[in-house]
Amino acid sequence: MKENIKNLTVKHNEKLQRFEAEVEGEEAFVEYEHAKEGSIVFTHTIVPPPLEGRGVGSELAHAALEYARLQHLKIVPQCSFINAYVRRHSKYQSLVDGGRA
Repeated sequence: MKENIKNLTVKHNEKLQRFEAEVEGEEAFVEYEHAKEGSIVFTHTIVPPPLEGRGVGSELAHAALEYARLQHLKIVPQCSFINAYVRRHSKYQSLVDGGRA
């Protein structure tokens, strides 16, 4: 059984428009684009196979969605992982542009 990642540091790389974390030499990230003013589109979540199932994607999603909340941005969860995360965490559903994910 793979152990969950603890104390993961997620960095916001504004230049590359993504939230990223390096774990055990592997890089995982959530990419985004700014759409219309006041909204952010989450386009991709990439977690390398050695890190899958260890909570890395969830930590990235949490950081990205908290950023959107703090910036008062509506979200467009185009990425299936972010969309599923929002569905499982109802506190983020109010952020979805146009309604529920």
